[in-house]
Formats: sequence, structure tokens, C-alpha cells
Amino acid sequence: MTRTVLITGGSSGIGRAVAERFSTDGADVVITGRRGELVESTARELGVTGVPCDATDPRAVEALAARFDTLDVLVNAAGGLGAAPPDPDATELESLLADWRADLDGNLLSAVLTTSALKPVLASGGTAIAVGTIGAERRGGSYGAAKAALAAWYAMLSAELGTRGVTANVVSPGYIAGTGFFQGAMTDAREQALIADTHTKRAGTPRDVAETVFFLASEGARQITGQTIHVNGGAFTTR
Repeated sequence: MTRTVLITGGSSGIGRAVAERFSTDGADVVITGRRGELVESTARELGVTGVPCDATDPRAVEALAARFDTLDVLVNAAGGLGAAPPDPDATELESLLADWRADLDGNLLSAVLTTSALKPVLASGGTAIAVGTIGAERRGGSYGAAKAALAAWYAMLSAELGTRGVTANVVSPGYIAGTGFFQGAMTDAREQALIADTHTKRAGTPRDVAETVFFLASEGARQITGQTIHVNGGAFTTR
């Protein structure tokens, strides 16, 4: 049976790699993103359906959810480093608050709104997956704090959805090369330091994360739920 898969933030980076992986498997894939032209061009390239949607806008999310009668896989990949528009009249604390709200909106509340809207149509045997970050474990600032809250919320979501046969997990990447996450601020020295932190001595790739997401949506992962799965080459280890 063909699975229906929704990926927020699916027009670039990790989200795009996830969309490509599921599309290659024959799934009916829908991707979303805030930039309509990029969503549409990516959808054409991957042979999937593109729907422009700002996941922080409740009405836009409600309209998106109304498109689905049933959903097998939900992947919340929308997010990234938030940055509030500069306000020359803002005080230091007002600017700090604006930056924190931008990260909370983009990385936590976007997933809360989308998942809450789609919960009613998640099919038994389905899964909800969110993309987290190694920054939730160390030196993550407001971005890491938002992703840490996301993981805590997903643990609760797992308990809520488990009796319906739906799993819920977070995939937490370390440094992933080939994305626009650092917005041009990555230096050679910083990249080498991030790679040196790993046990594998290489940067991660969007495909590394996509394959983990794909596994969590497979039959082999039906008893894995309420977990944060780290994909960071050993840069952060658990026991």
C-alpha cells in the first residue's frame, strides 16, 4: 500500500533529503515550506507535491491539515536558527526576547501546531518524527533550548499516540554539511573543529539523517518510540 508522507521544511537541506528518500520508496510525498517558489521548484525536481505553508501560522496549518484524510508519516523538519528582524528602537532585553521567540516559534511551536493539527488523521502503524539537534545537549542557546523542549514534548506525544499504534521520535543530528543552516557563517576552522569532535572524523550528510528517519518509519522500528535518536558520529554520546 502506498504511504502518505508529509514533511514540513521539505524544500531544502535535511527535509529535502527525507522527501527524496520516501519518494524513491514510492510514497505519496507532500512537502511544505515558507518560500513558495522554492517549495514548488523542489516539488517538481523530486516529483512530489509542494504546498507553501508557514508552520508557525495556525490558520495556514489548519488549511494544510484539511488536505489529508489519512497520514502515515509526519516529519517535522521545519526550523533553523531564528533571527528576529532588527529593531533599532528595541532595548537589549527586547531584542533578546524577540530572538528567543523566533527560535521557539520556528523550532518548537511550528512542530506543536503541525502535529496537533494532523494527530486526528495519523493512521495506525504510522509515525510522527521531528528533527532535533545536538545543540539541545550542549551550547545550543535559544535554538538548542527550543529543540530540547521539542524532545520533551515528543516524549509526551509518544505516550498519547502509542495506544493508537502510532510512534513518535526525535532524530537529533550533529554537524551536517551541505545545508544552509549556518547561513554563511561557517568558517573552515569551525568546520574542522566540529568534525574533530566526532568519532567517525567526517561531517554528517542530509542522507545520514534521512535514512534514520526512514528507518523509524519502517516495520523494523515499531517498538521504538518516545526516543531521541542521535545522528552525530559520536560527537555526543549516551549510555
